[in-house]
Amino acid sequence: MGVYAYSSVDTLGKRVTGRLEAVNLPDLELRLKRIGLDLINAVPAADERRALFGGGRITRRDLITFCFHLEQMTSTGLPLLEGLAELRDSMDSQRFREVIGSMIEAIQGGKVLSQALEDHPRVFDEIFVSLVRAGERTGQLGEVLQRISEMLKWQDELAAHTKKIILYPAFVGAVVLAAVGFLMVVLVPQLGAFLKNMGQTLPLQTRALVAVSNAVRDYWYLILLLPLLALAGVAVAIRTSSHFAFAFDRYKLAIPMIGPILHKIILSRFASTFAMMYAAGITVLDAIRISEDIAANLAVTDALKRAGALISEGQNITAAFQSVGLFPPLVLRMLKIGESTGALDKSLLNVSYFYNREVRESIERVQALIEPTLTVILGAIIGWVLLAVLGPIYDAIGKLKL
Repeated sequence: MGVYAYSSVDTLGKRVTGRLEAVNLPDLELRLKRIGLDLINAVPAADERRALFGGGRITRRDLITFCFHLEQMTSTGLPLLEGLAELRDSMDSQRFREVIGSMIEAIQGGKVLSQALEDHPRVFDEIFVSLVRAGERTGQLGEVLQRISEMLKWQDELAAHTKKIILYPAFVGAVVLAAVGFLMVVLVPQLGAFLKNMGQTLPLQTRALVAVSNAVRDYWYLILLLPLLALAGVAVAIRTSSHFAFAFDRYKLAIPMIGPILHKIILSRFASTFAMMYAAGITVLDAIRISEDIAANLAVTDALKRAGALISEGQNITAAFQSVGLFPPLVLRMLKIGESTGALDKSLLNVSYFYNREVRESIERVQALIEPTLTVILGAIIGWVLLAVLGPIYDAIGKLKL
């Protein structure tokens, strides 16, 4: 079965283009007929993996739009197939229109919505599918889609906060390195040559500065290449060694200033997702198993697996999470309150709210510290350059007989 890029018209005469899997052109025409489209022409296209790059990537914003509009259409009583058809025609993403078209065909073939979503694991993850399945089972699909939309919005906001803590220091650090590089490659060699022409013995700090400048100028390619090789080595080690990957993820949680923020982000994401799945009727063990993937940290994933194993053996949730030793007292306290009151989802949402606020405040504190810290570093380097250069100049001027 291949992928065809097709051009067609709908029942209103509107032109619709996209890609769809089919055995041949007659099969493609039949598939398009099922979703209310008349084929105009079609040519073989790249396979689905290439389409992900050539046809556009499906973003979190696209998923938010999909959930919001589908929830609105469901709440107004619009039939599912009509709602999906309207979404297909209104989505900006070419790739998403193809996915929705495939979902319409699957539902017309007898599948329910969750099964149609499950056919596209690169677009809809296991959490998304499990929540929709729970909504179908309980008759609360509209509410579940609303919760998924809120979760995706929260994840989008959290991703923006995470980027801030990475991009801002990287940008400021690059500016500082560029300034230091200019001093070492351009300014210091000229000043060093001037001091040598004065014919006096250079002090230790000046000789050290000239040596560093010469090393930067002569071996700049190594200075640039070694960090890249180190990053590549770490990436290869993470992929090839599970022990190294686990140790690296555990180390990330212990990095000063950055580690606690990453830990809070992971806990906030886990608490929010777990609470949503529990409220939707998914069992505790299934919710924990599904939540393992969203942690994006092997140390936390391992802790969740061990907690799930202890719960399956008969321990209560609080005791199981306390035994693994990776969850702070706030999480344990709220789990205990949720278990005792029967409102575990509300307690975990409180945890998510608290950590989400802590993440924002922590990022703001780190950003407030980064700028003065890098300014001090740059000032110290410039001070060293001035001391090493101006010192001999003043000595030479003092020895001149006027």
